[in-house]
Amino acid sequence: MILNSGIFLIALLHLWFFILEVFLWQKPLGLKIFKLDQAFAKRSAPLAANQGLYNLFLTAGLLWSLVANPLEGLHLKFFFLTCVLLAGIFGGFTVSVRIFIIQALPAAFILALLSLSMT
Repeated sequence: MILNSGIFLIALLHLWFFILEVFLWQKPLGLKIFKLDQAFAKRSAPLAANQGLYNLFLTAGLLWSLVANPLEGLHLKFFFLTCVLLAGIFGGFTVSVRIFIIQALPAAFILALLSLSMT
């Protein structure tokens, strides 16, 4: 129950990233969250939207893992949580430590719980 709830929360988090990057990037909330000026936000909007789409793929995969049959779901959970973890580590190194904290740490925690649940 805790494990699936954690995966669901991570999926919701990535859905929020999608909304921010696709729909709110150039809006006041997006500018504030990402600490952007309007000119840069306008120039980078296509890149942000592309990144947002990838976050939507992560959302879909994580949700899929929750409704798939148990064996397939287990494999999907490991795969998509690992994708989230690696994206968070990469973002932490290349953009901001905030990305590591917000994205990678929750995925690492749930991956650890998932691994422990198999022993």
